[in-house]
Amino acid sequence: MQLLTQHFPALTKHQLAQFARLETEFKAWNAQINLVARTDTDNLLERHILHSLGIAKVVEFPKGSAVLDVGTGGGLPGLPLAILFPEVRFHLVDSIGKKIRAVQFMAADLGLTNVTAEQTRAEQVSEKFDFVVSRAVARLATFHPWIAYRYKAKPAKGAGLYYLKGGDLSEEIAESGLVARVVALSEFFPEEFFETKKVVVVPV
Repeated sequence: MQLLTQHFPALTKHQLAQFARLETEFKAWNAQINLVARTDTDNLLERHILHSLGIAKVVEFPKGSAVLDVGTGGGLPGLPLAILFPEVRFHLVDSIGKKIRAVQFMAADLGLTNVTAEQTRAEQVSEKFDFVVSRAVARLATFHPWIAYRYKAKPAKGAGLYYLKGGDLSEEIAESGLVARVVALSEFFPEEFFETKKVVVVPV
């Protein structure tokens, strides 16, 4: 947990306990249904939990706002962000039922009352949100139309898509035709893993 306290010094004892529990639970579920590559479980804290929290270095979700996590898989980035922002509501969606069931169990086990999880596709979600988060589900040109109409009519300050991606994204952003801002996570995290990791911000 030292890695987390180093980058997020304001974490409470309760939050640190939740992160430790998430790491344990995630590894147990991963052994059964392969939520992330098996080789990654040794680096789960850095490559998945801290990576998910990279979004929090770019935006602070306001209290009472609502966030949609699209293609959450095993609950990333939604579950780590829900621990960090207990007064923000998170709805995690994925088309794969067994992954969503794992997410529901983990959220309940961690006592995350601010999390709901549903097996569905982003295009089928009827509710509206202030923010959308996701982790490299598809190219922006493919992904953005899925979520373009998921926003509230009057969303919170800073509303939009916060998309975790890696590598050179200039061609992908140009292809999408979107006005996007790219924030390098290496600005916040000195670890080698984050050298090529970015958050793509597409405002509403």
